[in-house]
Amino acid sequence: MSLVSFAKGHATENDFIIVRDRHNMAPFSPQIVQLICDRHRGVGSDGIVRAVKADLMPEWDGDPSLWFMDYWNPDGTIAEMCGNGLRVFARYLLDEDLVAKPKFQIATRAGLRTVWEKPGGVLRTSMGPAVIGQSTWVTVSGRRFDAISVNVGNPHAVVMLPDDVDLTKLDLHEAPGFDVGLFPNGVNTEFVHPAGGHHEVVRFFERGAGETRSCGTGAVAVAAVASQLCDGAWTIDVPGGRLTVDFDDDGAYLTGPAVIVARGDLVLPE
Repeated sequence: MSLVSFAKGHATENDFIIVRDRHNMAPFSPQIVQLICDRHRGVGSDGIVRAVKADLMPEWDGDPSLWFMDYWNPDGTIAEMCGNGLRVFARYLLDEDLVAKPKFQIATRAGLRTVWEKPGGVLRTSMGPAVIGQSTWVTVSGRRFDAISVNVGNPHAVVMLPDDVDLTKLDLHEAPGFDVGLFPNGVNTEFVHPAGGHHEVVRFFERGAGETRSCGTGAVAVAAVASQLCDGAWTIDVPGGRLTVDFDDDGAYLTGPAVIVARGDLVLPE
């Protein structure tokens, strides 16, 4: 048996586990990730981040002094990054005095991300460019919906729901169907109901996690699609709270809360 120390936090009720492994001595395996994230056998979360110094990660060729966000989905697959997970990771680094306040950078598989600490527990993060792709489709309960592909460092399919569909009654217990040729590694899917003005209401189905209470990169993808019709900052209401997305020439920015709620040790089998 072995002990793994962890912290757990959430960002608009999208919850994550953070494990510090500064010297890259205990890389994750899919089986360990699945166990830790399991809500009955482990701690339970929508994803897990291993905090490693960037110079020890072969995926990173930038500043070696940064902390690297080694992000995994709860099914044991590796992801490029996660917007809400980024904020929880940033909150952890701040709470542990591992980064300088109020502005610092984090290394991710999707590139360099900058974080600003704001009053009231709110964090603003750079998200890189949100690249609008081609039209595509997804299916839910046998019904096909038009969608727009968006790359936010990870893949998304954004569905602007027609007027005859009630967002609250959409059945997301099973994964939506999608174009595997366009998304060979899976896709995060957003279902959007316009609330008027620069305001959208969204539900998410994340690859490797299922329906979640929030998705940061998904909120950015939704705002990117909406911004094709109208510029400006966007309010994105999600089941777990509220996020804000805005853009400049360098890309998208995501703002929202993040808090660490627990710390402890998890007993793992050998």
